[in-house]
Amino acid sequence: MIAVHALSRRLLKLAQSPERIPTDRRQQLVTLIGLGRWILDILLATAALFMLLSTFGINITPLLASAGVAGLAISLGAQTLIKDLIGGLLILIENQFAVGDLIEVGPVSGQVEAITLRATQVRAATGQLYTIPNGEIRILANQTKGWSAALVDLGIAYEEDLDRVLEVLQASASAFAQDPAFDTSLIGPPQVLGPMNLGDSTITVRVLLKTAPGRHLDIARRLRKWLLDACEREQIDLPYRRQEIWLRTLDSAAPAQERKS
Repeated sequence: MIAVHALSRRLLKLAQSPERIPTDRRQQLVTLIGLGRWILDILLATAALFMLLSTFGINITPLLASAGVAGLAISLGAQTLIKDLIGGLLILIENQFAVGDLIEVGPVSGQVEAITLRATQVRAATGQLYTIPNGEIRILANQTKGWSAALVDLGIAYEEDLDRVLEVLQASASAFAQDPAFDTSLIGPPQVLGPMNLGDSTITVRVLLKTAPGRHLDIARRLRKWLLDACEREQIDLPYRRQEIWLRTLDSAAPAQERKS
C-alpha cells in the first residue's frame, strides 16, 4: 500500500504537469489515478486479510467459496448498487466530467470534488457537499467542457439611442478582450447581441464572450463592471424600477356636472 500511494503521488505529479498533458486530459487522469488507488487499497487490504487468516492456520478455501455465494446473493439484491457502479464506470470511460469540473445535475450544481464508481461528490457555491449516486445521473450539464461562455445582460432605457448603445458596448467589450489581464482566458472576439428582450421599462442587450473552461463566472463579473463603467462614461442611462403618477385637477370654471363626473 505504501508503494501504491508513492506511485500514485508520482503519477499525480506527472498528470498535473501542463507541459506534458493537455488540459482536457489532465483532470481525467487525476480522477482515474485517485480511483485506481482506491481500488488497489481495497484489493490489497482484502488480500492481506486472507493471508493473515492463512498464517494463523485458518482454511480460507471455504471462506472464498462462501464469499462467491454471498457475492451472488448480494448482486441479486443490490441492483441499485450495480447500476451505480456501471454508471460510474461509464462516466470515467466516456470522460463525461472529471474532478474540478463545474457540473449541473438536476437541482444540484457546483464543482466536482471526488468521483468513485458508486457516487460523485459536488461542492455547491454555498458550501454544501452533495453526494449523487452515479446511477441517478441522467441529464448532465458540464460547464467546463471544451470552453465556457460569459454572458452579461444589460438593461437599457427606451429613451437611449439603441444603435449608439450597441456601438459603445461593442467597443468596450473589444477593449476588454484586448486587455493583457484577460486575453489568455478568452477564446475569440466578444459578441454584442440585442435587443434580446423588450421589457416594461428596459431593452435587454446581451454581451457574449467565450472563455477557457471554468473561467466564465470570473470573466462575467469583471466584464459586467467594465461595461457599467463604460456606460457611466458615455452617460448611458441604465433604467431602474420606478412608477410615475399623473395628477389631474379639474378646472374650477368647468360645469358642476363635469366636475362631479
